[in-house]
Amino acid sequence: MQDKIIEVLKIVISVMIVTAIFFPFVKWIANHIGALDYPGERKVHKKPMPLLGGLMMFFGFLFGYMVFAPQSTQMLSILIGSFILVITGIIDDVKPLKAKEAIIGQLIAAAIVVFYGNILLNDITIFGLYIHFGVFAYPLTILFLVAVMNCVNLIDGLDGLASGISTIFFATIGIIAFILHSIGSLEITLAFIMLGASLGFLIFNFNPSKIFMGEVGSMFLGYMIGIVCLLGFKGVTVTSLLVPLLIFAIPILDTFFAIVRRIVNRKPIYEADKEHIHHQLLNMKFSQKKTVLIIYAVNILFSMASIFYVLKDKKAGIIIYTILLVLLIIFVIKTNIITGTNNSKKKNKKHGK
Repeated sequence: MQDKIIEVLKIVISVMIVTAIFFPFVKWIANHIGALDYPGERKVHKKPMPLLGGLMMFFGFLFGYMVFAPQSTQMLSILIGSFILVITGIIDDVKPLKAKEAIIGQLIAAAIVVFYGNILLNDITIFGLYIHFGVFAYPLTILFLVAVMNCVNLIDGLDGLASGISTIFFATIGIIAFILHSIGSLEITLAFIMLGASLGFLIFNFNPSKIFMGEVGSMFLGYMIGIVCLLGFKGVTVTSLLVPLLIFAIPILDTFFAIVRRIVNRKPIYEADKEHIHHQLLNMKFSQKKTVLIIYAVNILFSMASIFYVLKDKKAGIIIYTILLVLLIIFVIKTNIITGTNNSKKKNKKHGK
């Protein structure tokens, strides 16, 4: 066990250091090519911030890939897909693409992993029910990867939020790996590599942030989270679809609320707004840092519940899930995360308020 711990620390710490070393280089590139995020109506920062922080994580990932990852067709497909996403992200960060244009790069990256790497969500077992997808496994897997990428993109609204949640995800997968003695599989190696990369970036991204991950970062992080989940379905890291999805519950819920909210307000699903979970907490007068820490805490609770589930301590897991469900219901009732502020303003105006 001690040897395994040393090996894990070697991966995480070395990748974290390499990722952090690239900070001044990536910051210089962002400023040089004009990849900057300027303050605006939907932004909470007050001065232009360099984007392309996702390149730091990508360079850390490349280092981890060359030194620690096993060579295989699957790994090569993951690498090719990540290159495509990075190029798409850089273009988007320099000159913003339309949603329909950006999703083309996501679809191509996902398709390479599916058709060349043969990484597929062929079947799942949920609550004892076995489902085999057959030919539908191909489009479903592509849809799954694109969905996870966009979940990370939507939650990336405050300093350290998306990178912190991703760090918690990869750390939880690592803990589960220790519990199930599955150190050494491809998905676990990738999880530890990405844990080091996200930690190395978080050093510079936590409030007050010195750099933003940009589209290149949100797409790459979402892509790698999706890959780890899909590979886990084939191994012993996760026992069902439930575990990885619950670890990543906050971004998934935020995306769900955003879709419902925009349908309720008859707006395009891809239209941006300021009604996300982090915006709701900011409206409650929490500071940026406290808002992020609150979301971290809730995410850790979801992770703990998932770990208890894997430990077969279902009673403890159910208790935590129940508490989280009650908190979620209270949160929805107390905020306008479903209806949206604009909708509330319209109602108030009709009543002469």
